[in-house]
Amino acid sequence: MRSMPAKKGNKYAAGNKGGGRNPSYKKEYNDLAYKFCLLGATDKDLADFFEVSEQTINNWKKEHKEFYLSLKKGKIEADSVIAQKLFHRAKGYEHPDVHISNYQGEITTTAITKHYAPDTTAAIFWLKNRQPQYWRDKQEIDANVNSTTTIKVTKPENL
Repeated sequence: MRSMPAKKGNKYAAGNKGGGRNPSYKKEYNDLAYKFCLLGATDKDLADFFEVSEQTINNWKKEHKEFYLSLKKGKIEADSVIAQKLFHRAKGYEHPDVHISNYQGEITTTAITKHYAPDTTAAIFWLKNRQPQYWRDKQEIDANVNSTTTIKVTKPENL
């Protein structure tokens, strides 16, 4: 995500590096932060957007419950929409559609159902994250060998 540059001459911009008090929180930041989080913004992105440090964002979350709840709501809503879309992609889905055709100058429309096969990559991604103990690439194997077992090797006679 592209960050907005700090304004020239703003002693509180760019993370409040000059020290002093943190910039003032404003109630309208709640709605802006919520909408920005719906777009996938992280706390660092928010800090850049509001021209403050990440610590200031953290302070605002502690000091202003409505700001914290706006961030949380935006992030949860965005993540849940993406999770739902990934799930549909992984299992396959269908939806109604209309096929429009032109035959000898006559336009016809036909109701159809489009089918999308399950997406293997999406399914693997989903399972690796939901059940990593079963689906991770690296499997842990217990290689303990019982030392009481004796293996006898014999030399073939014709050598």
